[in-house]
Amino acid sequence: MSAESPTLPAALAPEAARERERVAASRRVVIKIGSALLTDPATGLARERIRVWCGEISRLLGPDRQILLVSSGAVAEGVARLGLGARPATIHGLQAAAAVGQMGLVQAYEEGFSAHGRRTAMVLLTHDDLADRQRYLNARATLGQLLDFGVVPIINENDTVATEEIRFGDNDTLGALVTNLLEADLLVILTDQLGLHERDPRLHPDAPVVSCADASDPALDGMIGSSAGSLGRGGMYTKIRAARVAARSGAHTVIVGGHAPGVITDVLAGAPLGTLLCASLTPLDARKRWIAGQLKPKGDLVLDAGAVNALLHRGVSLLPVGIVEVRGTFARGDVVRCVDAAGRTIGQGLVNYASDEARRIAGAASSDIATRLGFSLEPELVHRDNLVLLA
Repeated sequence: MSAESPTLPAALAPEAARERERVAASRRVVIKIGSALLTDPATGLARERIRVWCGEISRLLGPDRQILLVSSGAVAEGVARLGLGARPATIHGLQAAAAVGQMGLVQAYEEGFSAHGRRTAMVLLTHDDLADRQRYLNARATLGQLLDFGVVPIINENDTVATEEIRFGDNDTLGALVTNLLEADLLVILTDQLGLHERDPRLHPDAPVVSCADASDPALDGMIGSSAGSLGRGGMYTKIRAARVAARSGAHTVIVGGHAPGVITDVLAGAPLGTLLCASLTPLDARKRWIAGQLKPKGDLVLDAGAVNALLHRGVSLLPVGIVEVRGTFARGDVVRCVDAAGRTIGQGLVNYASDEARRIAGAASSDIATRLGFSLEPELVHRDNLVLLA
């Protein structure tokens, strides 16, 4: 962060150089490139720009560095190939455009990397792939093997089959979840802005870029513009959210303008470009990282004030006595959110009772579970070992 910035803690400034050194030492890096950089509304993919990035990334790869790409662009390329002129408004229109555009996206990256002797692989994911524990582990193993083979994985949301219920919603989030999945050291988000500005640059063109901040700092929320480009679903909001998700596994995030020549090389050399959002959290273990990464939990457990305080400050399990309401339909072992009376997410975890059972024991002492249900599986609704705090 620049020392003169009045909106974020000045104490972060002396730490910025050290955190940039940590960026430069990153061994496993996820790079997300957005539609605004990859495409042109009239011509589809910006192939020359892709070739340049492929060459730059190829030169950065080596024994001490692995890189994965999370790429947008399939829908936008499909829109151009089909001559639609605008992004379709219906889910089936989007799926059709993605199916057509994916061909061009694969071809562009394969040609770009093969010119430098690099192999690529296209990996398409939906939220269901990461919400199911076994598929999550399979995706992790496959991507890890590709990296061990020296392949550059190109990852995209599987728009062709995704529905509104399972789509990630933006590739910033996908990039963060892949960062968690593979315990990457760094997430780099290339965008058409120089970084996160202290105010919306469309309304305040002179607003300075935040150089360095804690990803969890609530002051960031007041700096975010609301709109996304016509060919994308993102925006600065999704980039801040992605940085916070990536921070759960201890990864830093750099949001930086992608138009400057050599920007990836400069960022990975520790240059003070864009906005560095630092992870201040201790990295979660693999299972808790999976629990925290579920963006669409099956239901909510509404906690009373005592339960909220106990979870946040005493590190205990969630007991039925602290529940005032159960929302949604879920089975035993599903991921549920724990929220306070105002709707703030306190955490999420694996629930020990199905939703109908949870409603019957809500507010009861653990010793009364058997009386209410006729059986008792566990004394806790969510055991602390299966609970991740997010507040």
